[in-house]
Amino acid sequence: MEKKFVRETRCFKVARVFPTDVNNHDTLFGGKLMSYIDDIASISASKLCRASAVTASTDSVDFLQPIRQTDSVSLESFVTYTGRTSMEIFVKVIREDLLSGERKIAATSFLTFVALGEDNRPMEVPQIVPETEEEKKLFETADERALMRKHRRAESKKFADYLLTTYPWE
Repeated sequence: MEKKFVRETRCFKVARVFPTDVNNHDTLFGGKLMSYIDDIASISASKLCRASAVTASTDSVDFLQPIRQTDSVSLESFVTYTGRTSMEIFVKVIREDLLSGERKIAATSFLTFVALGEDNRPMEVPQIVPETEEEKKLFETADERALMRKHRRAESKKFADYLLTTYPWE
């Protein structure tokens, strides 16, 4: 299987925060940011495998700083690690105060995507090759995140066995 450099999967998105994008605290809706994150991560995934890719899990979204109406929000995504048919995507969210120019990391997120072939079945993906220090650090720490993800998924499956599928009005 071929290899690809992380840089070949890198994507960027910049948006202004409008009044319709904020909650009652005048900060960006978390759901709006999560939508941006999934959107840009899906592009990085497809750039790696040059095929359809689906979100298998949103492993984490850590909101670190509020994003206000005077801010722009910039997202950067790239593939950090690959398995046989899956890939881990990292999304870095930077808020920039458009009045002062101050920038801060507002959120970070890890997602897992699975590549799908034309038959809609999982297909093999290229191995990823990190180059920068940031990319190498994320690559080196991916095994630990994969173990946590595997454990969390197993626990979720067990927990699902206890959940009801009936509606309260039935």
